[in-house]
Amino acid sequence: MAVLPQDTGIPSAATDTRLAEFVASHRRLLLLTGAGCSTDSGIPDYRDADGQWKRTPPVDYRAFMADAAVRRRYWARSLVGWPRFGQAWPNATHHALAALEAAGRVELLLTQNVDGLHQRAGSRRVIDLHGRLDEVRCMGCGARSRRETLQQRLLDANPGWAALQAAQAPDGDADLEGDFGGFVVPDCMACGGLLKPDVVFFGESVPRERVAAVHAHLQCADAVLVVGSSLMVYSGFRFVDAAAKAGLPVAAVNLGRTRADAVLSLKVEQPCAQALAFLLGGAPAAAKTQ
Repeated sequence: MAVLPQDTGIPSAATDTRLAEFVASHRRLLLLTGAGCSTDSGIPDYRDADGQWKRTPPVDYRAFMADAAVRRRYWARSLVGWPRFGQAWPNATHHALAALEAAGRVELLLTQNVDGLHQRAGSRRVIDLHGRLDEVRCMGCGARSRRETLQQRLLDANPGWAALQAAQAPDGDADLEGDFGGFVVPDCMACGGLLKPDVVFFGESVPRERVAAVHAHLQCADAVLVVGSSLMVYSGFRFVDAAAKAGLPVAAVNLGRTRADAVLSLKVEQPCAQALAFLLGGAPAAAKTQ
């Protein structure tokens, strides 16, 4: 496996050349992206350079479904964290991958992120492996609604909570702690059922049809490029494992260890925007902010 040097602050022509050559030599790339793509947009990630948790793991699906106290804590933290998450803008990494698709080089962009920033940057051949946080689903009747609509209902039911301050956390969360006993969680307006973000929680299975669709695209791809993911979660790693077993070359852009290091043909240990700057014709642009 060829490993490119970590960022030293000095531009590396070799880095651009080797990754550019990988991209140029494969006409139908399956891109698999993770949290490292969105950190420049102000959305934190969960794992450190060794692939270990650097914060409390996300809420567990079974606990969310079974325990009203867990749901109160989740939605309270989400109420505080959602405004910054919902207003995040795509950064240079998202735009670089959208440019690659516009050039006709992308079979599929499979993202483990739930922020929708790839689509906002212009990518269209996207499967959101873990769903989208800007949508809410009733676990009773299946009705779907916009997260912005639920945000207003949360604010109306819990006056004063919007003024609370807490650090931003991954996936639209906030590092808010305290007594959540009095927090009111709205029910589904259609049937009174339990509301959940339309995302795959930790401990929850990705829908089978979604997995099947990715495998179908993988059969049409001639290489896989991982961008900003340690692949520690099996739901994403399985596709890299399948690609390697099928003999497809796999490259990765990621700071630190990945679960797939043993099968990579190329690894670039640099920030995503820096490594992919060649797709935009030069140095990485700064993320747009509001």
